[in-house]
Amino acid sequence: MHQPYTEMGTLTQTKLALISERARREPKCQFTSLAHLLDEGFLAECYYRLGRDRASGIDGVSWKAYGEHLEESLKGLVVRMKAKRYRPQPSKRTYIPKDRHTKRPLGLPCLEDKIVQKGIALLLEAIYEADFLNCSYGFRPNRNCHQALNEVDKAIMTKPINHVFEADIKGFFDNVSHTWMMKCLGIRIKDRSLLLLIERFLKAGYCEGGDFVETDVGTPQGGNLSPMLSKIFLHYVLDLWFERRMRPQVRGQSYLVRFADDFICLVQYAEDARYIEGAIRERFAKCDPELHPEKSRVISFGRFKRENAEKRNRPANTYDFLGFTHFCDVSRKGKFIVGRKTSRKKFSKRYTEMKQWLRAVRYVVPIKSWWPILAAKLRGHYQYYGVSGNLRSLKRYYSVTIRPVFKLLNKQSQRHAFNWDGFNAYLVHYPLPKPRIVHNFYTLSPVS
Repeated sequence: MHQPYTEMGTLTQTKLALISERARREPKCQFTSLAHLLDEGFLAECYYRLGRDRASGIDGVSWKAYGEHLEESLKGLVVRMKAKRYRPQPSKRTYIPKDRHTKRPLGLPCLEDKIVQKGIALLLEAIYEADFLNCSYGFRPNRNCHQALNEVDKAIMTKPINHVFEADIKGFFDNVSHTWMMKCLGIRIKDRSLLLLIERFLKAGYCEGGDFVETDVGTPQGGNLSPMLSKIFLHYVLDLWFERRMRPQVRGQSYLVRFADDFICLVQYAEDARYIEGAIRERFAKCDPELHPEKSRVISFGRFKRENAEKRNRPANTYDFLGFTHFCDVSRKGKFIVGRKTSRKKFSKRYTEMKQWLRAVRYVVPIKSWWPILAAKLRGHYQYYGVSGNLRSLKRYYSVTIRPVFKLLNKQSQRHAFNWDGFNAYLVHYPLPKPRIVHNFYTLSPVS
């Protein structure tokens, strides 16, 4: 392994490009020889693509420590993989807040396992990116959540959509069937060595509180492989099935928009919406994912819903998707538009996170050090939530953030007389980013 890093990167891109081209040119091609591509040069490229400061797994080895003997370590890794003696270590289970009351489990793989996961994910992406449908937006190159939201907006605004099936998959990453996952992978991949590697990752288990827990279902969430496996699974179980089986069977128009495991169906007729809901529930029951019984529902939504709700003297229906509450709104000219605002749950979560961060830095870090970080946090919030129709929520977030900042500065001021006039004058000299719309959906140009 004597190639410089830049040359190794070029070789990796060439290999992936050749795989991708063949996958695109031959949709029914089954790849029989892939595992041998996980050689020392390829895995070195994967190593350099990993995050430098990520938390370590159960072995405690950091990115920097592994790189001190990179060539020797990768050489031994490749030997074990070729002899089929390589087995992923259990991931270290940790939890991150999901909302006020629940936490989301994550697995932290060992550094060596991260490298192999990255390599497998790159190979799978080269194959399946040619297969994935346009309705899928999550964790894909040049596709993002705002494009998914724009697709929803354009469908409702330009198509005869009157109903929405709002779906919620219950604990998707923790409950994916290994049997069905391997069946999905087997459609395109016939390389037994690569399939064995993936199966070993699925069954590697995790350690929590010193105890080892086996995993008979679920994907190794927190690693580099989990998003790719989830895309492949839902491509076959949901996207392709919906396109080939559901859409031809219903009477009116219907559309599916999915970002990772979050998806909605936009439907013209009520009977079609109910039929699709029942069919998806039946499909998921067969393939093991479970729809949340309370959070998954069919609602009426569209250009006539607001008028009908006003006639019946009740509020119009709303639905949540990708952190936004969607509702029936009107433009300045009185025309129907899809309105959006930051969902109550997401707003509360972001505000709580901001307050906790401000408390953490108030007596430890000087103002000149945390002020640029505060500005970056506000810009990050606007970058995601700054969509058409959501300016009021952005202004509210800015307002509720400014109040604890004002109190913090007032406490740190030696004069203890930092009133609002003084604070506003301070903001003139040291401005914070003001709320702004970053993503404009209020156009009727075709979605790119």
